[in-house]
Amino acid sequence: MMQLIRSYKPLKNFVSISRVSFYSTETNIITQKPKPSSKSNDNLYKRISPIGDPNVSVIPILDQWEKEGKPVMFSRLVVIIKSLRKFNRYTHALQISEWMAKKRSKLVPAGVAVHLDLVSKVQGVEQAEKYFDSVPDDVKSLQVYGALLNCYATTKSVEKAEALAEKMKQMGMMTTLSYNSLLNLYKKTGDIEKLDKIYQEMVELGVPCDKPTFYIRLSAYAATSDLEQMEKILKHMEESSSPGVDWNVYIIASGAYLKSGLPDKAFELLKRSEEHIRGNSKGAAWEILISMYASMGKKDDVYRIWKLYKNSWSKVYNRGYTAMINALVTLDDVDGAEKLLTEWESQELSFDFRIPNALIKAYCTKGLLVKAEAYVDRLVDMGKQPPANTWALFVAAYTKGKEMEKAVEMLKKCVAAEEKQWLKLDQDTFTECVEYLKGNGDLKMVEEVEKLFKVRVRVPRESDAESVGDEDEAEDEMITGSKF
Repeated sequence: MMQLIRSYKPLKNFVSISRVSFYSTETNIITQKPKPSSKSNDNLYKRISPIGDPNVSVIPILDQWEKEGKPVMFSRLVVIIKSLRKFNRYTHALQISEWMAKKRSKLVPAGVAVHLDLVSKVQGVEQAEKYFDSVPDDVKSLQVYGALLNCYATTKSVEKAEALAEKMKQMGMMTTLSYNSLLNLYKKTGDIEKLDKIYQEMVELGVPCDKPTFYIRLSAYAATSDLEQMEKILKHMEESSSPGVDWNVYIIASGAYLKSGLPDKAFELLKRSEEHIRGNSKGAAWEILISMYASMGKKDDVYRIWKLYKNSWSKVYNRGYTAMINALVTLDDVDGAEKLLTEWESQELSFDFRIPNALIKAYCTKGLLVKAEAYVDRLVDMGKQPPANTWALFVAAYTKGKEMEKAVEMLKKCVAAEEKQWLKLDQDTFTECVEYLKGNGDLKMVEEVEKLFKVRVRVPRESDAESVGDEDEAEDEMITGSKF
């Protein structure tokens, strides 16, 4: 039986939805009472945006907005969810969709698809499966099935993804987007043979290949340093009006050349990428370029791009400062990083400890622990509560210096900290601290530390062959995150 292949553009459909309802799941969250604003330019997103801590719920803000008698436009909430997803604020996006679920009862496939994606990102793929099973069959459109397929691809659940794809083929639901999810799965798992097979299937069935299709294949060959195949795809994109090239194509190829020990070729492509930067993509492009130039040791180019960034936007937000401070730390320009951190503090943006942590880590690496502690003490005096991963930087540094009393002191602060979401500690450091505590007879603290690491902390080991980094996350957002 001939399979029905369809292509669609659900992003625009989702944004235009005025009434959406999502499945409601429970989350453990800390609430913060919002302060009503009397500013004439007050809007809901401006109230939600500064809440950077995922442990602080945005639900009270929504309740307060409604209590003040302000209109709650569901189409606007959908746009806010889209924006939060763009900045990886999945917990808050999920909270909003759950709040919406209590206000409306009708399920819409596009909304269900987005909610499914959010549940997977925040609570895991098993919870996403439970949500999928709870959705009535008449709502399970190709968008919903496609969203679940993407969840499997993102989490590298190969067997589940393949089984679902076969079911979707039988139902005539495989689209360009669905095939892209499979391509992305095999790119992530490094299975180039299957990736090529799926692409060939697309060609034979006449499934349209869009820009993400070429992006994924280009990235896959770049990741495996197959420069010959990568260059063939790049040449095809350059010579074809569809899909054509943009700045990110050259960024991907540049990374492959750099990984293959061809820095001059990598630098050449970074320069070429700048020629294709335009429109709303400028911020993301400059952030990546800053990081790439820093990895090549091109300090002048880092500052040049930063100047372009600042001159082209009325205001630079946390993502820009994060990229630049990390770049300066990479370049060992600690003085420059200190100046930029002071500038960031003066902007009164949403406070994100990951930004000062970049400099704190540099201090710890250089053995400037007194300076690092003084900086953290100043932040505490300002009312900022360091997360556990800030103290973990000190744990590692003091353990390396064999100052175990100080290391354990900082480890206890890790245990006491409320925010542990990004906590990481290498296995050797963890073991040394636990052995020191046992030697001092502090078995209660040993129990607390081991419980903390078992439940909340991923301890890196040599067996961790591959992890999804920031570049993969950004690419996932481009390929699948806004396609439902």
